[in-house]
Amino acid sequence: MVRNPLSKSGNKYLRKFRKWPHSPYKTSWHHTFGEQQAMQILKKATLEVASSDQSQTQNLRYPFLLSTLLDSFKAFSTAPTPKAYYFLIKTLTSTSRLQDIAPVLDHVEQSEKFETPEFIFVHLIRFYGLADKVQDALDLFFRIPRFRCTPTVCSLNLVLSLLCRKRECLKMVPQVLLKSQHMNIRVEGSTFRVLIKALCRIKRVDYAIKIMSCMVEDGYGLDDKICSLIISSLCEQRDLTSIEALVLWRDMRKLGFCPGVMDYTNMIRFLVKEGRGMAALGIMNQQKEDGFKPDVVCYTMVLSGIVAEGEYGKLEELFDEMLVLGLIPDVYTYNVYVNGLCKQNNVNEALKIVASMEELGCKPNVVTYNTLLGALCVAGELGKARGIMKEMGLKGVGFNLHTYRIMIDGLVGKGEIGGACLLLEEMLEKCLFPRTSTFDNIVFQMCQKGLTDEAMELTQKIVAKSFVPGARAWEALLLNSLSRAEYSETTFSGLLDTN
Repeated sequence: MVRNPLSKSGNKYLRKFRKWPHSPYKTSWHHTFGEQQAMQILKKATLEVASSDQSQTQNLRYPFLLSTLLDSFKAFSTAPTPKAYYFLIKTLTSTSRLQDIAPVLDHVEQSEKFETPEFIFVHLIRFYGLADKVQDALDLFFRIPRFRCTPTVCSLNLVLSLLCRKRECLKMVPQVLLKSQHMNIRVEGSTFRVLIKALCRIKRVDYAIKIMSCMVEDGYGLDDKICSLIISSLCEQRDLTSIEALVLWRDMRKLGFCPGVMDYTNMIRFLVKEGRGMAALGIMNQQKEDGFKPDVVCYTMVLSGIVAEGEYGKLEELFDEMLVLGLIPDVYTYNVYVNGLCKQNNVNEALKIVASMEELGCKPNVVTYNTLLGALCVAGELGKARGIMKEMGLKGVGFNLHTYRIMIDGLVGKGEIGGACLLLEEMLEKCLFPRTSTFDNIVFQMCQKGLTDEAMELTQKIVAKSFVPGARAWEALLLNSLSRAEYSETTFSGLLDTN
């Protein structure tokens, strides 16, 4: 049999034509196998450190783990991988060994040649932030290019979120943004969102609005979630006026922001809080025009704002509109409505509304009755006020501090000191105290009527409960007791010393 002469050149793997065959140690599978074995050795060493006691752990710290990493990879004739260093760094961060992280980073920077993945630095920056090491996180961020790594907006956003957590770190944000440009990091819409969310979280909505303006100027679309976040944060800040908020609302709508039900509710709440009831009504009208039906909460807030602004002409109209829409008023809505009627001196109508509340399935509360008591006392109708208090007792509505103060002020204003004293005694038993001016007026009128003994006894009781009467009460007691021998200087000294 004659061999084909072409076989000589066709089979390159015969010993006849090669001195040595290919080494199996140079194949990719062996390289991968070596990395896996080296990682197994490193993980085993890590478990030994974790299972050792504290004294042993002090001896098995950074030098042991790093040397184990280097030796294990060297034993299999392969170079340490970024994955191995990442595992080592995660081990150190999980055990909070801050002092051991820096040497590992120095070794990677100075001795290794691979391009370090950014996720390693993201993990470390987040860890430094949780450990309240903001400056360390900042230093590491600026150091990233020295590790043969091109930083991206991911690490930038993380650093910015850490800086925005504290007011004292906000001043570093402009510096970071300027340096990020030299690091060739392109600011994206996500960066603006991070800044806005962080600023809203620390209640600096004014800065968040400025950042949003920059975002729009740079050509990024308006984010409905960001707009909603800013609107919801309005009530928690003090640096934005209602006029500025309305301008912001108008501008955002022009740019395409489509508010939701919660956005309208939050905006109405802010305007009512700022005393802009009619402006809140305008926002609610926009809500209806946009096809969103306001709920009872919205109507209640707008009614409250209108009453506070004194725009009583809209009170009846809005309350009737709410009923026509099929909304059932709750006790808070009725309280606002009753308060509006009382401020118009229409107490009789307010009494009718309260009487009909229970028939409609809404039980009046102490706020409802206090509103009626205040209006009746101002009108001088103390008989009806007493009837309201009796009704409260029958219906199980307890008196609060405001209830007692309203009635006592009303009784004192009409000169009914006896009734005021009875309520004051009941009030003191519940460890509630009147206004200082009210108590001084009671003592003064008692002394004027010759009830100095009773006034002194009442003063002793209230001073024993750590209440300090005003100067007018002491003056009245002193002036009315100078001519009486039984009220000596020691009596008043004892009063002053009673605690």
